[in-house]
Amino acid sequence: MAYKDEWLLLEADDDIDEMEHREPTEEFLFYRAVASGDVEQVKKNCEQGRFVEEEGVGVLSKDPVINLKYHFVITTAMITRLCRQNGMELEQAFRLSDFYIQKLDDISTKEQVQKLHDEMVMDYTEKMRKYFRSDTNSRHINVCKEYIYSHIKERITIEDLADELGVSASYLSRLFKKETGESVSAYIRKQKIEMAKNMLRYSDYSMIEIANRLAFSSQSHFIQQFREVVGMTPKKYRDEYYMVQWDITKETESEP
Repeated sequence: MAYKDEWLLLEADDDIDEMEHREPTEEFLFYRAVASGDVEQVKKNCEQGRFVEEEGVGVLSKDPVINLKYHFVITTAMITRLCRQNGMELEQAFRLSDFYIQKLDDISTKEQVQKLHDEMVMDYTEKMRKYFRSDTNSRHINVCKEYIYSHIKERITIEDLADELGVSASYLSRLFKKETGESVSAYIRKQKIEMAKNMLRYSDYSMIEIANRLAFSSQSHFIQQFREVVGMTPKKYRDEYYMVQWDITKETESEP
């Protein structure tokens, strides 16, 4: 019997309906967290053991260790290409991928695969974090950006940043404007909108949920701020770009 015919029989079997796969948006948000250098989110995912959870995960092999290894290879391939799209040097991205996939040869337990997975995703994430913050700003401004990055889901004020650095708010405001060319509030807004764009594209969160998650004062305030930065409403953005980058072999030059 040809494999195609075997699949047709399996597809007609009632038992196949019992397996429900995870929403692809959940996986893709994780991949995006790695590719954007979101260390805290990726670390949280690893601590929760999401990689080894069996519910909603496809069975690629009857052997549980080999099955996990297959999923490891898929995850590595997805992350490699997204990190490459986000600016990681091509040779570095694929050498990392080769390195970690080759390490699977010496692994014989699910626990070891999980440990290697966590090391792999954190390695990519930390490298992407350094890439996004490899600028020539002063220490004060780099610390500001780190703080904003780490607290992006909270309400952040210039006073919060000044307290973190032990300087006056007026001094920090002038320094930030001088070195970056934009105000602190404009930079914070831009970072929040970038996060919102990812949520609109790769999750099913409602507008109010996104507004709350990113500490906007209200849904209407979020919509107003999004329109000013992106040039369209969040709804229109989602309608045009929802999951369009699932084919990661294509560049998204059409995105505003």
